[in-house]
Formats: sequence, structure tokens, C-alpha cells
Amino acid sequence: MYTTLKEVTKTAEELNFTVGAFNTHNLEMLPGMLRAAKEMGAPIIIQTSIDTAKYIGYDVLVHVVKAIADQEMVDAVLHLDHARDFDEIKAAIDSGYTSVMYDGSHLPFKENILKTKAVVEYAHLRGVSVEGELGTIGGTEEGIHVDEEDKVYTRPEDAIEFVKETGVDALAIAIGTNHGQFRSKTEVNLPLLKEIDAVVDVPLVIHGGTGVKEEDYPELINHGIRKFNVGTELLVNWTRIAKDSFGETEVNKSLRHNVIPANDAIKEIVKHKIGLFMNTKEPTHIGK
Repeated sequence: MYTTLKEVTKTAEELNFTVGAFNTHNLEMLPGMLRAAKEMGAPIIIQTSIDTAKYIGYDVLVHVVKAIADQEMVDAVLHLDHARDFDEIKAAIDSGYTSVMYDGSHLPFKENILKTKAVVEYAHLRGVSVEGELGTIGGTEEGIHVDEEDKVYTRPEDAIEFVKETGVDALAIAIGTNHGQFRSKTEVNLPLLKEIDAVVDVPLVIHGGTGVKEEDYPELINHGIRKFNVGTELLVNWTRIAKDSFGETEVNKSLRHNVIPANDAIKEIVKHKIGLFMNTKEPTHIGK
């Protein structure tokens, strides 16, 4: 079923797991991602950047994700990631995306609240979920770069006000992760996560998930992380396999023979991640 971020994170909260949010960079990745979720019996969030959405087409992405989700009988969300342009957010919503992220993390606190609230008002009238962001995540994604010294952790007191004033359906928080990190792993600030989880009542989101140690997943999930973004790991592995395959192939051989192995690798990564996201201890914060 083609559904919303609010709906899948509600289920994740009730059953204490996190929903995998996977960035696609082309249409080829999509079937494997959605079929992986079906095989694991889990919902999935398909994410695109604005540049990917423009490259493929907002309408095309909506129709393809919806068609495969319906065919495979899997709960799927189509989410616009890290959007700062109101026109692009509107284009995604009007085309049929079921979730959008307004990234006002680079703005002064009050301006972030006001602009996020405007997106929430437009989206909620159309049944679309909204993710906001508070604090800054390091690294580089789609041309947006934050130096290590410029990272700002999310403050629990700010999170309380931000959620109350904006009405967001999910909150991306900064607890030490980095976009684009795949050669090393980061030390996430678990005590800070626990503080934030104790004082806000919306699903929390991890960005830069590729750089998070898998052994940290249970603690993250048991303290409110309901959406877990994975992008770089997919991109790096798809590209490596396709690069090797294309480098060895005859020029008149069908392209599918080079692309299918890369797509299969994506499917296996998504299945692996979903398995970890679903395998947690009993809830520790029911009734919070």
C-alpha cells in the first residue's frame, strides 16, 4: 500500500522498530528495494533528493513506487529528502509524494520554526507527512556540506519548542552522525538521544545512517528512532559493482546484464538493514 511517513512510524512506535529509509538514485534500484521490504514483511521509505526527483521526474517516481508497492503488497512511503526550496516541496506534494522533509537546520531557530510550519500547513491539508530537522549533521550530501567544526547538536529544550510550534510528524536530530560517511564509523551521542526522546513525543530520525555502527542500532531504536536513513552505502555498492561489470562487458551486450548484479546487491543490503531494524529488545518507553 502507498502510505505516509506518519502511518509507518506509528506502527514502528507501537511495535518498537525503526523503518528503513533508503535513497534511490535511479529507477533501477526501486524494484529490489521494494521487494526486499516485502520479503522481510516490513514497511519501507523510498527517499529521493530534489536532484534525483528532477532527473527521473516527480510524477514518474510516484507512479513507479505506487505501482510496485501495490503489486508487491508492501507498505511504501515516497519521501523528498533535505528540501529547502518551497517550490520543489510543493511540486513533490502536488505530484503525489506522501512525505517531505523541510531542512531548515541551517537557519536561525525561529526562522526554521516559521518556515517548517508553513510547509506543515500546506502538506497536512493534502494528507502528506512532514519531517523537520533541528541541529546540523556533518558531511556532504547532494552538494550541501557541513564541516566537522560547524556541526551543532540538537538541544532537548529546542526540540520541545520546535515540535510544539511546527506540528511536524517526525524530527531529524543531530547526535553526531555524518552524511556520506562510509570509510569509518561514528560515535553517536546516545545520552543526548535519550534526553531528547524523554521530552518529545514525535518519531525521531537518524541521518547519515551508513556511518552508524550496527551494534548501536538497538539502543537507537529503543530510544525513539523510528526512521533510519541509509543512502551512501547503497550508492557506493551499486556503483562499485556496476563499474566492474561495465568495465568487463562487451559493448554489444544488453545493459541489463551489467545493471542486474548492482540491483541485486541493493536488494540484499536493504534486506540486511531491515532485519537489523526489526530485531530489537522489548520497548523501554511505552507510555512515555
